[in-house]
Amino acid sequence: MERKSGVLMHISSLWGDYSCGSFGVGAREFVDFLKSSGFSYWQVLPFGLVDECNSPYKSYSTFGGNPYFIDLKKLFDDGLITGNELNEARQNTPYSCEFDRLSKDRVNLLITASGRVSESLKLKINEFIENEPYLKDFCSFMALKDANNNREWTEWTETDFSPEVEFGWRFIQYEFFTQWAQIKEYANNNGVKIIGDIPIYVSFDSSDVYYNKNLFMMDDNNKLTDVAGVPPDYFAEDGQLWGNPLYKWDEMEKDGFKWWQDRMSFALNLFDGVRIDHFRAFESFWAVTGGAKTAKEGRWIKGPGMKLINALKAVSGDKLIIAEDLGDITKEVIELVEESGFPGMRVFQFGFLGGETPHKPHNYINNSIAYSGTHDNNTLLGYLWETPADIKSDVMRYCVCDPDTWNEKGCDAIIRTIMASNAGLTIFPIQDLLGYGNDTRLNIPGRAEGNWLFRITKAQVDGINTSKYRELNRLYGR
Repeated sequence: MERKSGVLMHISSLWGDYSCGSFGVGAREFVDFLKSSGFSYWQVLPFGLVDECNSPYKSYSTFGGNPYFIDLKKLFDDGLITGNELNEARQNTPYSCEFDRLSKDRVNLLITASGRVSESLKLKINEFIENEPYLKDFCSFMALKDANNNREWTEWTETDFSPEVEFGWRFIQYEFFTQWAQIKEYANNNGVKIIGDIPIYVSFDSSDVYYNKNLFMMDDNNKLTDVAGVPPDYFAEDGQLWGNPLYKWDEMEKDGFKWWQDRMSFALNLFDGVRIDHFRAFESFWAVTGGAKTAKEGRWIKGPGMKLINALKAVSGDKLIIAEDLGDITKEVIELVEESGFPGMRVFQFGFLGGETPHKPHNYINNSIAYSGTHDNNTLLGYLWETPADIKSDVMRYCVCDPDTWNEKGCDAIIRTIMASNAGLTIFPIQDLLGYGNDTRLNIPGRAEGNWLFRITKAQVDGINTSKYRELNRLYGR
C-alpha cells in the first residue's frame, strides 16, 4: 500500500448550527483542514438513519441516507424552507448532537420542504429514485411506517401510505445523495479520499429485511430464530447481544450473493473505499438463539468465506476494502483475511494487553490500516489516564517518551510512533489530534445511553497545529 494517513470523524461530529454535523460548509472546511495538515483520507461511519440509541450501525436501511446530514442552509438558499423555519431549527448547543430534538422535528421540516419543489425538480427527484430500487423500497417503507404510527413492520395493519410522505422521503434521499456527491467531489479535488463504513448486519425493522425476508434467519411467523452478537471480549464480559437478523448464507449464494454485491457497489459509488465492519463473521459468526438474555448463550456457525469475498471483489475493482478483523480472532480468520488480500486493522490500544501481538507498531505490515483507536475505543488521553501505571510506563518507553510526561506528551508520542510504522495507512480519531479525554469518547460498546453525541467546533479544529501534522506526514513519507 502507498503510505498515507487520515482522520476518523463522522459527519454528525462536524460543526454547524443545526443540532448535528451536516453536508454544509463545515464539511468543506474539514476537508481544507485535512489538506492543510497533509492528511489524504477522511474516514466516516455509516450514513444510515440512527436507531433509538442514536447508533448508525442499526438503521431502517443500509442504503438510505440520514436526513440529519442534509444542509438546511442550502434548502433555505433554494427557497424550500423559510427564514423562520431555519431559525427555529438552530441548535441549543454546538458541543453535542441533539438527537431528541432532531427525531421530533427534522424529518417533518424536510417533508414540508418537499411540498415546495418545482415540477421540474419533482421529475428529477422521481427519476433519481426510480433508478435506485433499494432507495425506492426504503422510501415506501418509511411512508408505510408513518401510516402505521412508526410501529415495527411486524405490527403493521395499514397497507396504504400518504403519497406526500412517500415523496417527502424521495426528496430527502435526493437531497442527501446530491449534497454528498458535491462534498466528495470537493474532497477528491483537494487530494482527500473518503472511506465509508459497511455495518456487517442490518436492522430487523428495516426495508432490507421487509423486502428480502427469505435472506434472513426467520421462521414463517417472521420471528428471528437466531440473532447477531459477539461472545465475551475486551469490551464486554457478557459479550454483546446486538439482536440483528443473521443472514441465510446458503440462500444468498443461490444468486451469487447479489444483495451483497449491490450493497458493495452502492457504497463504492459513495466512497473511495469502505471498511467492512465485523469482517470475521465472513469466516464464522456468533449466533444467539432468539430470546436469549445475553450473548454468552451463543455459538459459532461457519460463514461464507471466500465465496462471498470473491463475489465482492468482482464488483469492487481496485477500490480500497478494509477488513475489520478485531475481536475474537482465530487462525482461520487470519487466513481468510490474508487470502482476501484486503488490509486488516491494527489498533495501538490493543497492543499492550499482554504478550506479543500484531497491534504493536513494530509488527504492523504494509497491507494494514493502523489506528490510535476506533470509534469504539477510548480516546488516547483517556486510554493513558486509565491504563495501569506499569503498563503506561511501558507504552511511553516504547514510544520514546519520558513516562513522567505521559499527560503532557504521551498522545503526540503515540501518534508519531504510529506514523513511523510500516502500516500503509494510519488513521487517527479527531479527538486524538485534539488531545481530548474520555469525556469526548464517541461510543462505549454495550452501553445503550449517552453514545454518539460528540461534536467539535470550528474554533477547536482551528486550534490544531496543522504544520505539526503536515511535518509528520512529510517526515514519515505519508
